[in-house]
Amino acid sequence: MTLDRRPHGVDDDTVEAVGKLSEALEYIERARGHLYSFHQLIGHADALLDEVCEGLRKAGHDAVAERLETELMGHNVLAGRWTFQVVEEFDDTYWSVFREHERRVRDELQGGARHVFEAEMKERRRTHGQPGHEAEPQT
Repeated sequence: MTLDRRPHGVDDDTVEAVGKLSEALEYIERARGHLYSFHQLIGHADALLDEVCEGLRKAGHDAVAERLETELMGHNVLAGRWTFQVVEEFDDTYWSVFREHERRVRDELQGGARHVFEAEMKERRRTHGQPGHEAEPQT
């Protein structure tokens, strides 16, 4: 690994723009993580309805339990979709497309180099010779 990542001839404006695109992808990655959290939270809540209905039946509320089982349990979160379908559609139609465009731009404009902007910022901000400010891991 080397912090000298900028390919010869790549100007500052290009590095900044590609860096912003990579930053945008990082936000998409975070959003995807939240989407997966949403998926798991909804799934867990739906699974808890089994215990809810069991408790209601035990307390003699069969009609209420039946209503929850038939009207709420397994209900779509969006028209025709459970959360796994939302996640899959997001992954297939947006996340993967965004990732591919980010990679393609890096390949075309920076020879595939990642985090050029950040590597140069690190070099500007670190204190040479100061422990904990090394350019790269020591081997």
